[in-house]
Amino acid sequence: MIPKISVCMPTYNYARYISGAIESVLNQRFEDFELIVLDDCSTDNTQEVVGRFLCDKRVSFEKNEQNVGMVGNWNKCLSKARGEYIKFVFSDDMLASDDALGLMAGIMDSDPSVALVASARHVIDSESRIVGLASHFPPGFAADGTDIINRCLRRGTMLKNFIGEPTVVMFRRADSVRGFDERYQQLVDLEMWFHLLEKGRFAFLAQPLASFRVHTGQKSRANLLGLKYLDDEFRLLVEYSSKPYCRINFIRKLYRASEILYVIWKCGKNGIITREEASARIRARCSCLSFGCHYIAFKVLRRLLKFETNTEIDRKIYGAPGQNPFGL
Repeated sequence: MIPKISVCMPTYNYARYISGAIESVLNQRFEDFELIVLDDCSTDNTQEVVGRFLCDKRVSFEKNEQNVGMVGNWNKCLSKARGEYIKFVFSDDMLASDDALGLMAGIMDSDPSVALVASARHVIDSESRIVGLASHFPPGFAADGTDIINRCLRRGTMLKNFIGEPTVVMFRRADSVRGFDERYQQLVDLEMWFHLLEKGRFAFLAQPLASFRVHTGQKSRANLLGLKYLDDEFRLLVEYSSKPYCRINFIRKLYRASEILYVIWKCGKNGIITREEASARIRARCSCLSFGCHYIAFKVLRRLLKFETNTEIDRKIYGAPGQNPFGL
């Protein structure tokens, strides 16, 4: 029988955490789900740990013949899912409420126009201690998907995923056939949320339904140290700010692009990456002359924009055509 929800759990060398992740899924009050654990060639005892749970017929386990990488493993999980809804739970994270699946599925059942549901989430450390709460929308918040895309692009996605990580969202399998875009390395999830939000509305649950773990072994932390997020930031800005529904004016687009290029240059200057690497990354996006223009634009616009209130920025970005002072 086809389950209502497919819970996807891609994993790699997280034997230390995975039992907690699995238990948080199996303890759900909503029981009509399958749990797909897909191991990307772990070298620890992940298979042994997962094996203890295979007595539950809802749990399946498979180990890849060869390592396919983080995003490849996410997509392989998606390809094996059979449920109407998809719920990722990363093996170093966990669900924080035994009603998480039921509450999210209830939102999607009640409103077919909703393409993506997210919730607040606890931030936990390596010992599962709660160290923070992440919540970027008010209780009961809902909006058109493209409004959320505009909001994220307007504020700058650099190091900030306002929607949340894969463990804190649920979406429809029919909307996710394309899969995660493997050109991205750090903002893979956010780009996928944009892709889904083009198809429908966004809904938010203020109750923290998931726990997102922050620890030194995360792939995302390695990507941050390698500044991979800057490459993704630029690509995301270029690809989605050109969409017909984008309501961000030219000045804001210029500022965001210039900011990213400036940060790459600054990282090279300060030795975070080599000057050669910084130059190569900049040249991959623009000429030396164009970078000089971006540098000046960033310096000037940063000075001008920092005096604006949030209301003024909203007006300039969301103002009606013909009324916007920047000509949107």
